[in-house]
Amino acid sequence: MTHAITFFVPKDAAALAVGADAVAEAIAAQAAQRGIVTHIIRNGSHGLLWLETLVEVETPDGRIAFGPVDATDVPTLFDAGWHLGRQDHPLCHGFTQEIPYLKNQQRLTFARVGITDPLSLTDYQAHGGFEGLKRAIALTPAQIVAEVTDSGLRGRGGAAFPTGIKWKTVLDTPADQKYIACNADEGDSGTFSDRMLMEGDPYTLIEGMTIAGMAVGATYGYIYVRSEYPHAIAALNSAIDNARAVGWLGHDIGGSGRHFDLEVRVGAGAYICGEETSMLESIEGKRGLVRTKPPLPAIKGLFGKPTVINNVMSLATVPVILAKGAAFYRDYGMGRSKGTLPFQLAGNLKQGGLVECAFGITLRELLFDFGGGSASGRPLKAVQVGGPLGAYLPESQWDTPLDYEAYIGINAMVGHGGIVAFDDTVDMAHMAEYAMEFCAVESCGKCTPCRIGAVRGTEVIQKIRANHQRTEQVHLLRDLCDTMLAGSLCALGGMTPYPVLSALDHFPEDFGLGSPTPTTA
Repeated sequence: MTHAITFFVPKDAAALAVGADAVAEAIAAQAAQRGIVTHIIRNGSHGLLWLETLVEVETPDGRIAFGPVDATDVPTLFDAGWHLGRQDHPLCHGFTQEIPYLKNQQRLTFARVGITDPLSLTDYQAHGGFEGLKRAIALTPAQIVAEVTDSGLRGRGGAAFPTGIKWKTVLDTPADQKYIACNADEGDSGTFSDRMLMEGDPYTLIEGMTIAGMAVGATYGYIYVRSEYPHAIAALNSAIDNARAVGWLGHDIGGSGRHFDLEVRVGAGAYICGEETSMLESIEGKRGLVRTKPPLPAIKGLFGKPTVINNVMSLATVPVILAKGAAFYRDYGMGRSKGTLPFQLAGNLKQGGLVECAFGITLRELLFDFGGGSASGRPLKAVQVGGPLGAYLPESQWDTPLDYEAYIGINAMVGHGGIVAFDDTVDMAHMAEYAMEFCAVESCGKCTPCRIGAVRGTEVIQKIRANHQRTEQVHLLRDLCDTMLAGSLCALGGMTPYPVLSALDHFPEDFGLGSPTPTTA
């Protein structure tokens, strides 16, 4: 019997956008013409996005990577013998796991992404899947919560609240029904880790949510996904059906006598629904408006019931913590920032993509050791960390360890790990204006500081840029930012001043002002 050559071609949205489907079709067609038997697996992306479409060929010694592959490259790749394990082609990068970009990471949450067939339960379990859930079944709810608490896991959505404390609150609140709500809205510019995981390893999220349900006594969950993620939605729905069919979801999970089920809810694309209480309103079928707190969602959340709200990365990290123990996970990171975070490199960088590393790595290491410096070849000037509400950091702060507390110390935030780089052609006054304009467009309108403040802020920055009473307008802008910081109901209005003030403080020359405010590296 002829041995089939296994090719891995990603079906991640980023790969599809550059022609991955056409590459897979070309491989099948060329192999058929040459009488070569192939098996094509559509995997997730490894996160080396500048090399997509990244095709791998399985050999006895490991997978060999080729990229970026276009459909027109496929005939020459077969001519060069890539199906025979030969590596003498310009698009060859050697063995995948030896590529420095991958080799120098610490992949815990993303351990399977790019490795397995995303919808294969057999593949998932062969690579350690459901080991965390199996252990959770043998523990009491309080023991599961203690394990997550001891691991030091904090919310990966931006607020960095200790996950275990949130879970314990829900566990200790009596109710006839409790819920798990996964915030997969991922609206921040320059972020894509949630999407990559949902498309590339959806069972990890399902397992994490099921463990959370067992930990707090919740029997139902919702994954709130933005409508702009159709491939993630399709992957999740298929994975949920598959997991339910074999007893890893639904009644009597794994023979444990415990029950948990979940469904996907699709959001209409409002940025404000990334805020946890707005998301709850949307799941309930109402307009996405921020709720006042108290009561906390952990006590009175979805449909008025105690609700655990975590984002994709928080929940998808729970299985490895339960499988390998709190101490294993806690050994990564620094200070109170335990474990790893998938950093997403975007903007003006040669090598954009996903890098999962332990907390403590610096921005400079990410930008140059992984990102390869600017794509334009010009000097990098500013880097926004933490999405559109994150601060713009000058080079003097690029050596600050990526750690929640260290970044608070420089008036910045790690957030969801999004990193967007800009070279020296960027106009930071324009970027500050954009931040205010973004807030004005995306505000739910419930509180005055956000609804009115962002509109007035946009106007004030326009006056500064036009040199219309510049000094007075700068004072007004700072006062306005203080009001938004202190008076907004949620982080949209409360954090919009971060990019504005950081641009003003670190890049005053772009506003027609003097020297920058001294910074602490």
